[in-house]
Amino acid sequence: MTDLWSDRAQAYRESATHASGDDLDLVVAWCEPGPGVNVLDIATGGGHVARRLREAGAKVVTVDAAPGMEPDVIAPADHLPFADASFDAVACRIAAHHFPDALAAVKEIARVASDRVVICDNTFTSESAEEADRLRDPSHVRNYGIPEWHTFFELAGLEVVDEAALVRDTDFEDWLDRTETPEADRPRIRELLDSRIRDGRLELPTVVLKGTKAP
Repeated sequence: MTDLWSDRAQAYRESATHASGDDLDLVVAWCEPGPGVNVLDIATGGGHVARRLREAGAKVVTVDAAPGMEPDVIAPADHLPFADASFDAVACRIAAHHFPDALAAVKEIARVASDRVVICDNTFTSESAEEADRLRDPSHVRNYGIPEWHTFFELAGLEVVDEAALVRDTDFEDWLDRTETPEADRPRIRELLDSRIRDGRLELPTVVLKGTKAP
């Protein structure tokens, strides 16, 4: 799977959907970056979160399981090679739906954070939408509902202190091209997601959660 993501690296670096957006602005703001602030960016992908955090003055370490994403450290989210409380903040944006064990990853993220955790991901809408995501990209594991995310945070010893539900959108064909979805599967994906496609753009329900270590 890491070779697959290495092959996709340039597409994610160039992705307009990943390079900007209200969700990206929130992730950066809630990490509270600035001089002297150390942040870990999990599953950095195209590096957009890390770039914005560095622009705000933070010192950032990037992690990704795929070497082609050119992270500072190559590691999966559920086995982070860092000591407890190594970072002031840990961020993870639009990646957790690919993790084999999302709860294990959240626990690891909480372990290496000394103060705050910010996670952003697409949210569960229906089983038909999950089928579409798996057709589009076999590396998709699952989107989680907001109540599930609260459970993950609680089990990881995190208290949710900020939360925002929003809708990102992306060009539908670009979304398929980014993962090189076979042409034969595209009509079925469009059929499954028809209610969320408007003028060629796909609506992506998303949640951003900020947690701090529970007292």
